[in-house]
Amino acid sequence: MGRILVMNHVSLDGVMQAPARPDEDTRGGFDLGGWALSDEAAAEKMGERMAAGGGLSGWLFGRRTYEDVLGYWTQRTDSPFGAALEGADKYVASTRPEEPLRWPNSTLLDGDVVEAVARLKGRVDGVLGIMGSGRLIETLLPHDLIDEFLLLVNPCVLGSGHRLFPEGTPPRRLRCVDAVVTPGGLLLATYARPDRPD
Repeated sequence: MGRILVMNHVSLDGVMQAPARPDEDTRGGFDLGGWALSDEAAAEKMGERMAAGGGLSGWLFGRRTYEDVLGYWTQRTDSPFGAALEGADKYVASTRPEEPLRWPNSTLLDGDVVEAVARLKGRVDGVLGIMGSGRLIETLLPHDLIDEFLLLVNPCVLGSGHRLFPEGTPPRRLRCVDAVVTPGGLLLATYARPDRPD
């Protein structure tokens, strides 16, 4: 059975919306995009954590994040991240199933998203990563399908924007597995379900 790992930048007040670019996600009038620190040490640590966990078996995306992330990274010829994403298995939750998925190795999750993700988790080995995809995370949280969070906590308070754990998220206790502060001031913290073995 696989496990699901959320990897996201968050502000100190839990906002995850549009960390990378000013125009990344302006829904709800959000005009503070591009707030996340760029930190080489953080990127290196994330790579180490992902490798230590047995590597990624694939990615889970909401449709909007799938289009945005792949559209951005596959155009960056200076980064190996785009090629790695393009070659990886990608599973996409979408409210627009009639629109084709543009990148190779992409599979549309059929039917009810929670049921589809539970089935997928039951048949893969290793880790399914989620980046961005706030609505997908919000859908999965009440069903206890997320096993781990690797959060890049940025030293800023935004005061508005979509939060990783929005109002109404079911209460849950997590266990801090690891925490590192980078020289640039990012806190990389990994939290897991209490029943997850070390």
